[in-house]
Amino acid sequence: MTNHVHLLITPHHEQSLGKAMQMLGRYYVQYYNFCYRRTGTLWEGRYKATLIDSEAYLLTCMRYIELNPVRAGMVNDPADYPWSSYHYNALGQPSDLVVPQPEFLRLGVSNEARQAAYRELFKHQLSENCITEIREATNKAWVLGNDRFKQRIQEQLGRRVEPKAKGGDRKSEKFKANRTLSVG
Repeated sequence: MTNHVHLLITPHHEQSLGKAMQMLGRYYVQYYNFCYRRTGTLWEGRYKATLIDSEAYLLTCMRYIELNPVRAGMVNDPADYPWSSYHYNALGQPSDLVVPQPEFLRLGVSNEARQAAYRELFKHQLSENCITEIREATNKAWVLGNDRFKQRIQEQLGRRVEPKAKGGDRKSEKFKANRTLSVG
C-alpha cells in the first residue's frame, strides 16, 4: 500500500516477530536513509499486531490483505497488485517469501486444486462487519477469533483480549453480575 504494509506472519518463537520488526526498523531505515540521503524515521508509529485464530480467521485475513489494494481503488483485481501474495496463493507463481499455512493446504489435494479453491473465495465480498472486526483487532492489538479462542488466550495471558462492553444500566443487578464475571 502507499502508506502501510500488511504482513501475515507465523513466528517460530514467542519473541521472533518483535525482534524481526525491530531489526527492520534499525537496518532497513539506515539503508533507506543512506541510499536516499535523508535522516529520521520512515515509520509513522510502531507496528501493530494481533493474534489470529488460524482455523477461523486465517483465510479471511488473507483475503482481507490481498483485497486491500482493490478496496483502496489502486487495482481492479488482486492479481494486478505486484506486491501481493495472491500471485502465489491463487495463481501458483513461485515465491521464497510465502510458506503455505495448514489452513491453505486443506483447500485441496493438489496445488491446482488449492489455487482454484482460493480463487473461488474471492468471488464473495468480505462483509463490512468482517472488515471492521479485522481492523479493530489489528489497530488495537485485540485477539481475533471466536469466543472460545479468546477465552483460552485470555486465560493464558492473564489479561483482557477484547474491549469491555460499553453502555448498559450500570446500576442493574445484571450489569453488576456481568462486571464481576469479566473482572474476576
